[in-house]
Amino acid sequence: MKLASYKDGSRDGQLVVVSRDLGQAHYATGIASRLQQVLDDWSYMAPQLQDLYHQLNHGKAPHAFPFDPRRCMAPLPRAYQWADGSAYLNHVELVRRARGAEVPATFYTDPLMYQGGSDDFLGPCDDVVVPSEAMGIDFEAELAVITADIPMGATPERALGGIRLVMLANDVSLRNLIPAELSKGFGFFQSKPATAFSPVAVTLDELGDTWKGGRVHLALQSTWNGRKVGMCDAGEDMNFHFGQLIAHICKTRNVRAGTIVGSGTVSNQGVETGKGKDKRLQWPKGYSCIAEKRSMETILDGEPKTGFMRFGDTIRIEMKGKDGQSIFGAIDQNIESPDGAAAKAREEPAAAAEPPGKQARPESAA
Repeated sequence: MKLASYKDGSRDGQLVVVSRDLGQAHYATGIASRLQQVLDDWSYMAPQLQDLYHQLNHGKAPHAFPFDPRRCMAPLPRAYQWADGSAYLNHVELVRRARGAEVPATFYTDPLMYQGGSDDFLGPCDDVVVPSEAMGIDFEAELAVITADIPMGATPERALGGIRLVMLANDVSLRNLIPAELSKGFGFFQSKPATAFSPVAVTLDELGDTWKGGRVHLALQSTWNGRKVGMCDAGEDMNFHFGQLIAHICKTRNVRAGTIVGSGTVSNQGVETGKGKDKRLQWPKGYSCIAEKRSMETILDGEPKTGFMRFGDTIRIEMKGKDGQSIFGAIDQNIESPDGAAAKAREEPAAAAEPPGKQARPESAA
């Protein structure tokens, strides 16, 4: 099934079930009002939501309405934990090679991970608001999972069984703030503003046979200013699968229902073309963040040529199934200054007080 959270003026939005083709939606009123409720009581609520999903897909849901991703918050608008890994070591190798640094041997056996801010996520169509272009604005196209309760000491196999939902992420980075932060030895903070997530989160069965070994074996598309810059395979070069990433967290603590774990930037290895003097390294599947593009340019030509994002830029991140249909809907965002975002807010007409098909929030789940 596919689940989303519609904006309704509250911090957590209102839970909606979305049809497989992303065309129709239905409020989950009477089952649950918020996604976190479902994650806390999955065995009881998920079957009820699945029944509603079945009705929706067969045109039998009584109060269905057209699904609008612009009304979406992040599927889980705020989370108890957001931990982002770096499962694609090609990304690490590229960035380090560009600056002449080696990749420590431990990186190949122990996942990299940081704990990001989980109190303020962006919806899929919300603007990315940054104080200054000089901060080095970059997108990062990723996958992410939402977990159930998983106990401390869980194996990667046990951790895989605790994955409830999958979604896409734009883990925005401010590249020019990163070096000073990392030099302090405490990791990212100001250089990692609010992360955006896809319109819907989906259960594993929606991925079919493309979900194998804790990985999604499909291309993740990145389109910057209307130009497709990445068609990176999310499965083949993922060195640590999601079970391993979750187990990494579980080494010394429990993971609680509603934890979001990210894959890190989806990245594919380069290929050598030509022979002799014409031999050249290329990346035919493109890139999922600008830092990688700049690293490629440095490796090939000695210096980066591509600049970071500017105010007014757009970024679209999407994954399509074997049938060509969007699975999660698209993250489709504009980059804005605080003044630009404020001006847009003044110009845009006020949203309708009640979205189509709006139903009263229940006092508690059924």
